[in-house]
Amino acid sequence: MKKLISRRQFLAAAGVVAAAGVLTACGSSSESTGAAASTAGSTAAAGGDTIKIGMLAPLTGDVSIYGLAVSNGAQLYIEQVNAAGGINGKQIEVQLMDEQGDATQAVNCFTQMVDNGITALIGDVTTGPTLAVVAESQEYNMPMVSASATAEAVTYDAETDTVYTNVFRTTFTDPYQGIKMADYAYEKLGYTKAAVIFQKGADYNEGLAENFELEFAANGGEIVASESYSEGDVDFKTQLTTILNANPEVVFCPNYYEDVGQILAQAESVGLDVPFLGGDGWDGVTGYATADQVADSFFCANYAVGAAPEFESAYEEKYGETYPNGFAPLGYDAAVTVCYGLAAAEEAGLEPATDEYKQAVIDAIKNGTIEGVTGTFTFDEHNNPVKTAAILAFDNGAAILKEQY
Repeated sequence: MKKLISRRQFLAAAGVVAAAGVLTACGSSSESTGAAASTAGSTAAAGGDTIKIGMLAPLTGDVSIYGLAVSNGAQLYIEQVNAAGGINGKQIEVQLMDEQGDATQAVNCFTQMVDNGITALIGDVTTGPTLAVVAESQEYNMPMVSASATAEAVTYDAETDTVYTNVFRTTFTDPYQGIKMADYAYEKLGYTKAAVIFQKGADYNEGLAENFELEFAANGGEIVASESYSEGDVDFKTQLTTILNANPEVVFCPNYYEDVGQILAQAESVGLDVPFLGGDGWDGVTGYATADQVADSFFCANYAVGAAPEFESAYEEKYGETYPNGFAPLGYDAAVTVCYGLAAAEEAGLEPATDEYKQAVIDAIKNGTIEGVTGTFTFDEHNNPVKTAAILAFDNGAAILKEQY
């Protein structure tokens, strides 16, 4: 099976060594796993020079499904790079820490990684912990690439008009998704009347909802109803009945797949028989909704099944299962992005973990073109990736690629 290495320089290096990794529980989990991984890391480190990077993710807790997918995808790429000889003959040594989905833990983990001499960071995964680490990272000008934190504030503070120049992401943002789906609904699908139902008090859900409403109206469409619910709610019939009475042609539902499944089922029960649209939080909705409930619906995502068969085969070979969700290819591309920067710093002959080395990593990423499994992309003025979105439809309940848009 062909291994995926995007940057050609990696293939010129000699030697084959397994990926170096150190799993550390920042707090009190995964001690046995950490011990095993530490042994592997020590073996690789003893074989020659290394470049230390950090990897931060919720490996336990409520959002571990995302953290595990990101870390698995990222580690897959690092292992491929190391097996091809590393970067400039140096193996990449990964220190992976479990922040358990907690912002305070994430900062504690990050500062431990800094003390351990990392020169770049892959992570964090969800928005809250990522924002906390972004603030801490400014003091160190630490190159930082999140696979999946979508809030605009991760890379840009709109209130102060400040770009966090050391921070990048491989996923698109909340505003991007809302705007993209509004354009798709109005321009591609021809809808002129839309309703929205979203979870209030959550940056992701509110960000998509707000930008969808603004863009849809700017295009000439009408938002006939905008309904919200609170975290933990399980009964959405009041909101859905209000939407039904407003006679929309389509409903935008920018929520995560567990809620989406319940909303679609209850929409069916109240007689709301119109297509629903969503963002990448729908990834995983198969199994939470019937084929009839998702029929004629669409959502946008960073990746669709079959887009990169070599990645999918490599993931299954390494982990013994198919990739679980779109966070895994995004994790892979976060590692691609970090390694792109590391290669540039190595080409300049700089010393890992120095200020000059970190700045060289940042400059290379900012000005580079990344060839990832979620697409080829550059970065805009706010360090967000410039790339198309995958629009997914449903075939007998299974999400399939409709088109790139």
